[in-house]
Amino acid sequence: MRPKSNCPAEATLLVIGGSWKVPILWHLSGEVKRFSQLRRDLQGVTQKMLTQQLRELERHGIVSRKVYPQVPPRVEYALTPRGRSLLPVVAAMCKWGTRWQARLDCCAGVQP
Repeated sequence: MRPKSNCPAEATLLVIGGSWKVPILWHLSGEVKRFSQLRRDLQGVTQKMLTQQLRELERHGIVSRKVYPQVPPRVEYALTPRGRSLLPVVAAMCKWGTRWQARLDCCAGVQP
C-alpha cells in the first residue's frame, strides 16, 4: 500500500488518471452521449475498458448515468457539475499538448 501523499495533484490523478478518462471528459464536454456514441468517438477503446472507465468516473461523481426503461435499454452519460469543474484542467492539457505535440512526437522513446 502506498503511503498517503500531501500532493493535491495526486487527488486529481486518482480521478482522471487512466488511458481513456480525459478523452471521455473531452467528448462529454459539449453534450450528453449514449454509450455507443462514446465508443465511436473513442476509436480503439474496447467495450470493457469504456465501461470500466465510465464506472470509475461515475463513482467519483464526475459522470452521471441515466438509464431509460425501454427495450433495448437506452443509457446516456453526461458530466455532473463536478465533472464540468474539470473542463478547465482538460482545456489546459489540450493547450499544453497542442504546443508540445510536435516535439514529443519527434522525440518519442528518447529520454530527456
